[in-house]
Amino acid sequence: MTASPFDHPFLSGLLGDEEIGRYFTAEADIRAMLSFEAALAKAEAAHGVVPQEAALRIAQVCGVFDPDMESLRSTTKIDGVVVPGLVKQLREAIGGDAAAFVHFGATSQDVIDTSLMIRLQPVASLLSGRLVNITGSLKVLEDTFGPDAFMAHTRMQGAIPITVADRLQSWRRPLEGYWTRLTELTFPIQFGGAAGTLDKLGTQAADVRASLAQELGLMDEPQWQTQRAWIVDFANLLSLIAGSIGKIGQDVALLAFQGSEIELEGGGASSAMPHKRNPIVPETLVALARFNATQISGLHQSMVHEQDRSGAAWTLEWMILPLMIAATAASLRLAADLSANIRRLGNGLPTR
Repeated sequence: MTASPFDHPFLSGLLGDEEIGRYFTAEADIRAMLSFEAALAKAEAAHGVVPQEAALRIAQVCGVFDPDMESLRSTTKIDGVVVPGLVKQLREAIGGDAAAFVHFGATSQDVIDTSLMIRLQPVASLLSGRLVNITGSLKVLEDTFGPDAFMAHTRMQGAIPITVADRLQSWRRPLEGYWTRLTELTFPIQFGGAAGTLDKLGTQAADVRASLAQELGLMDEPQWQTQRAWIVDFANLLSLIAGSIGKIGQDVALLAFQGSEIELEGGGASSAMPHKRNPIVPETLVALARFNATQISGLHQSMVHEQDRSGAAWTLEWMILPLMIAATAASLRLAADLSANIRRLGNGLPTR
């Protein structure tokens, strides 16, 4: 049973996205956490903080370790985070002297936040690829129907004739800007230790952090455990993407209602009126845009951390951000389908 429509047994047929969803499974999260622990041991060994033999043993076990998930569920209920239970199991699997060097100098937040950064890199790449597909489809429509006449509507009333190209360009340009922003994103390492000071590493703290970031392919940045602007900026970009896609959906739904300036392939059936073909995809794009617009306010709330770590603000992030990513992914997937299924735009008459 799930309360999320994004992985619901049948609602996921409309809203789900397996390609993105695989980065937010428990297994994907654990694998990224283990990558952090292995990379941390290697980075610390490179600077003489832990023995080289211990780092090799830690990395070897992290590469194949399969934790007891039911036990992790039980320990998370007590600890509030999964890391203490995971580290305990990992130390038991490693055994010997090397076990004492697992997680050395790190804290749970380092592991969890860095796991998120590791997984967000491919997520951003997938989203940017989908934006390319959509803008490409819109350009094809512009090349095909661009010169045709199209009635502009302001305040829901007929205004003046424009071209199909005018409307399509207003759809496409924001998406191209979002693609640029996604491809320019950098993903920072989170490594601050117990209270953000990396106290156990002393003068080698900055060097170890830099090596750890390099090992994981992340940006070397000072700890940001209570400064969550990066997370909120990323979520805001998700909301903007879904919002602009939702605008396309709203326009298409209205065009389908008017009936004379768009031809779509397919449509949703009605259980009561067999003659109807409902604009399911355009309506869903509007719903997803509104969903993300609502969720972003929650992430702004999560910026308020008490002093040097907040369990409440942090938990709020876990509840909201994955759903916003799922909504954006679904929005882009559906928009790609919609843009590929537009068979006609405009009234077929050239503008003068």
